[in-house]
Amino acid sequence: MAHDLFSEFKNILRDMGETDLLAEIACPQKLLIAGDHNGARALDVAYAPFDHVNLNADIVIVGLTPGRQQMRNALLEARRCLKSGFTDEAAKSAAKVFASFSGPMRTNLIAMLDSVGVNQALQLASTATLWGADADRVHFTSALRYPVFVENENYSGAPSILSTALLRKQLMQWFAAEMSALPNAVFVPLGPKVTEAVESAASHLGIGATRILAGLPHPSGANAERIAFFLGRKKREDVSAKVDTDRLLSCRASLEAKIRSWR
Repeated sequence: MAHDLFSEFKNILRDMGETDLLAEIACPQKLLIAGDHNGARALDVAYAPFDHVNLNADIVIVGLTPGRQQMRNALLEARRCLKSGFTDEAAKSAAKVFASFSGPMRTNLIAMLDSVGVNQALQLASTATLWGADADRVHFTSALRYPVFVENENYSGAPSILSTALLRKQLMQWFAAEMSALPNAVFVPLGPKVTEAVESAASHLGIGATRILAGLPHPSGANAERIAFFLGRKKREDVSAKVDTDRLLSCRASLEAKIRSWR
């Protein structure tokens, strides 16, 4: 398992005033990890405490990369914990949980996971308990563990992770190390860009496709129509032409088959 960066940044984080920390979040300088250019556009990777890995996880939810709001939440929570005398591990864990998926995105994700039988495979009444009583069975992470910014704006998938040297290095250094350290877990990538990155890391590590539950529509509110069709809440004839219903049905069938194979 690759080392994390918490020990390198914790003193800066603990000793920095809140005003200075908020300025850092707005435009990282002291928290910068790496940088490069893609054409004329600046790419920056900044530190935020997303280092904690739950090595007991049965299921791993994989997003793209933490955005600035998640970065802010995690840094402020870690700073609060350090000032309160928490151990490093406790501070990292608390910051990670505090900044995990929330709101409508979480609701949509739970509904889709339950609808294809993930809750039954894990012997849970609902995957909702992964955010509560069964939190010890889930690991939340990102293909790019630490926040990435393009021209100081949240990275949203362009340029491609796999065709950009800096981003591919981040993927293999951090996410692939997590994947290797979780030999019994299944991975749920959120969205096609994340799926591409996760499948590349899995191929590099020799991990089979049966452990990657690819094909869920991204759970963001902007994807409401695809989610509604995937969940059977909207009929084929009622969705707009932008929804590829055949692909969604194929993805659902593939997911259900994979889940039946490891129940």
